[in-house]
Amino acid sequence: MSKTFPARPSSIPEIQEFVRGSLNESPLTEEGNREVTQTVFRALLDAAGPVGTIQISFRIFPEHVEIDVLHSHSGLPRDPTTDGNGQRTADSNNFAEWMTEVLRREGLTPQDVAKQLGVSVRTVSRWVGGETEPRMRDLRRLQERFGDLPLA
Repeated sequence: MSKTFPARPSSIPEIQEFVRGSLNESPLTEEGNREVTQTVFRALLDAAGPVGTIQISFRIFPEHVEIDVLHSHSGLPRDPTTDGNGQRTADSNNFAEWMTEVLRREGLTPQDVAKQLGVSVRTVSRWVGGETEPRMRDLRRLQERFGDLPLA
């Protein structure tokens, strides 16, 4: 089994569903399935950049599972988290809501977060407004600073 996804935060739920579905009949334990899911997530976080794809391939044998996670910077013709006019779809709101909650919970301004993460204030404002999502390397910094993301 193999499937290619956009290397974007909004792809994480679909990737998780693919991984779970692919492993339904695998010989792995529940802990093994969790480890595979975390491996895929770490590979996705390593795929820094606003474009590209991540391809996940499974080979399931009676006694073990082989998995390949490949990243390509070739990109896709269109960002699937936007509609044809470049407007964000409903799936991109999950991160925006989480980011808004982080600001409230931590008592931070977009300026504070921008400084801590090394991004512009405009970037943080776009995240909060649901206009854009962070790049993978920014997701890693967000996770290190604020804990579990709603996408993981």
